[in-house]
Amino acid sequence: MRRHPWVFSGAVASVQGDPGVGETVEIQDAKGNFLARGAYSPYSQIRLRVWTWEPDRVIGLDFFRERLGQALAARQDAISPEMTDAYRLVHAESDGLPGLIADRYGDVLVVQFLSSGAEYWRETLAGQLQEQTGARHVYERSDVDVRVLEGLEGRTGAIFGGEPADRLTITENGLRFWIDYRKGHKTGFYLDQRANRARLRDLANGRRTLDCFAYTGGFTVSALAGGASSVTAIDSSAEALALARENVALNALPGEQVEWVVGDVFQTLRKYRDQDRSFDLIVLDPPKFAPTVSQAQRAARGYKDINLLAFKLLSPGGLLVTFSCSGGVSEDLFQKIVAGAALDAGVNALLLERLHQGMDHPVALNFPEGAYLKGFVLRVS
Repeated sequence: MRRHPWVFSGAVASVQGDPGVGETVEIQDAKGNFLARGAYSPYSQIRLRVWTWEPDRVIGLDFFRERLGQALAARQDAISPEMTDAYRLVHAESDGLPGLIADRYGDVLVVQFLSSGAEYWRETLAGQLQEQTGARHVYERSDVDVRVLEGLEGRTGAIFGGEPADRLTITENGLRFWIDYRKGHKTGFYLDQRANRARLRDLANGRRTLDCFAYTGGFTVSALAGGASSVTAIDSSAEALALARENVALNALPGEQVEWVVGDVFQTLRKYRDQDRSFDLIVLDPPKFAPTVSQAQRAARGYKDINLLAFKLLSPGGLLVTFSCSGGVSEDLFQKIVAGAALDAGVNALLLERLHQGMDHPVALNFPEGAYLKGFVLRVS
C-alpha cells in the first residue's frame, strides 16, 4: 500500500450508512480490514481524503491540535524571522491536513478550506491556528474553483480578530511588498517563489530584464534590487501592475528603469519579436495552464508557444528563467516542452539550474502531486 491520501470514486465499491459531507468514515479493503480514516466527499471525484492510517486515532480536536503543531514546528526549522515574516504554515496533504491552506502575513493568517473535510472541521482548524500562532487576525479566502468540485460555495471574510487593514506589508529577504490579501492571487502573494526571487536577484546585475506575468512585481522588484539595467514588466491586470509600481517605490528602487506594459503576454511577445527587440534575462511565470493530467496536452501547447517566443527574444548568452505551476505537467514533461521550444526557435540552450517551491511548501513522498512548481534557469549559447 502506497498510502496515497486520495481515494477516487471508482475505487469505492460501496458506502455503508449515509455519511454527511465532510464526515469522517472508516476506509476498509475488500475483506473488511481497516485501511484508514478519511473525510467523505460525495460530490467530488476524490471521494475520500485520508486523515490517518492509524486505527486507534480519533479525528477531533486533539488530532488537529497535534497535526497543526507539527506543521508549525516544521516552519520554525525552514523559515527564519530574518528571512521573512510571510510564509506558508500549512500545505494541505503534505502536512497531513488535506484541503487546508494557511499562509502567514505578519500578524494576519489567510486560510483556505478547499475540501469537504477541511470545511467540516473549519471552526476547529481556524481556532487552533489562531491559538497556536497568536495571530491577531484569521481571514478566509475560500473563493477558489476547486470548492465547486466539492459541492461547496465560495466564502471570504474575517473569522477571528475582525477585518485587518485593506492591505498588508511584508518583508522578504530585505525587500518589502504590499499584499492584497482580499483579492490577490492565491492568498495575496506567491510565497512559493521566495527562493526563486532571491536567485533572480543574483542573476539580474546589468541585464536588460523582461518579467512576463509580472503580477504585483515580485520578480521585477528582485531584478531591480539585483542591479538590472532595465525591466520590462508585462501583465494583463492594470490593477496588479499598479501595486507593482508601489512595490518598486516602497523599496526606493529606480522606477524610471521600468517599462510597465498592460496587455496579453503572448501577443506582446509576438510584437516584440516582430520589432526585433532583445533582452538579456527573461522570466516566464505564467498562471496554471493544467490543473490536472487530463489537461496537460492542451497546456503543453501554451508552454511551448511562450517559451519559443522567449528564446527568440534572448540575446546571445541570455538567460531564461521559466516556470510551470501546473500540477498536471510533470517536471520531466516540462523539460521536454521547453527543449522542443528551443529546437523550434533554432537556439542551443543549456540547463543551468532546476528551481522548485520553497521549504515551507513541502512535498510528502506519498503525495507527489504536492510538487507542483518546477522551473529551469537556461542559457542560450
